[in-house]
Amino acid sequence: MPAKKLDITIEQGATFVMNLTWTSPAGTPVNLTGYTAKMQARLKHSSATALATFNTADATITLGGSAGTIAVSGPAALTGITKPVYGVYDLELTETSTGKVTRLLEGRAFFSPEVTKA
Repeated sequence: MPAKKLDITIEQGATFVMNLTWTSPAGTPVNLTGYTAKMQARLKHSSATALATFNTADATITLGGSAGTIAVSGPAALTGITKPVYGVYDLELTETSTGKVTRLLEGRAFFSPEVTKA
């Protein structure tokens, strides 16, 4: 199954939150027990450095087991972007027992710089 397309906005100075549910073609939640997840945004697909990284290892992605939920959250100090910029991102889930990787989402990531400063 090809990745779904979804464009996102990451606002500097605001907590980033994205909540999803992975469902089968029949509409039932996919059991995410035994999965890990990683999401990265980069300026270009070929960029060596990620502008933002989220994963289950550091709890910036939380998987909801049999409910099929995926909660992505990043702190307000997530990015040092100082001017508006478009990049690209994708979200991949790995089934730990088999190593099978599924790219669930992909799209453009708009980084919006903060105006209000401390």
